Amino acid sequence: MSSLTITITDAATGPVLGITGDLDYETAPRLRQAVADIALTGGQLLVLDLAGLKFCDSSGITALLAARNLATEKEVAIAIAAVPDNTLRILRIVGLDRVFTLHPDAATAIASSSPAG
Repeated sequence: MSSLTITITDAATGPVLGITGDLDYETAPRLRQAVADIALTGGQLLVLDLAGLKFCDSSGITALLAARNLATEKEVAIAIAAVPDNTLRILRIVGLDRVFTLHPDAATAIASSSPAG
């Protein structure tokens, strides 16, 4: 069984989801549900922090896109932080590095969206 942990913290700019473990066919619905359960407000930034991500398959990529679609629907910006090299390679191959705003870590993503950033 795949292991996935999603932690949600609040930053001044909006929610930060820390995603740890495997984001795959078995666990992708949990990410979709976690994003759907967050009370997103227009003007916020939703950060998906992938620093602890070990594996991501096509279902995981689809879940990231679903999170982006929901954020866009609610007029919330979305950024992905600390993308592991193997996942970053996939994002680049399929052109999603031009769809998502990517940051080296969650702190940089938050700082870039803050009024002083």
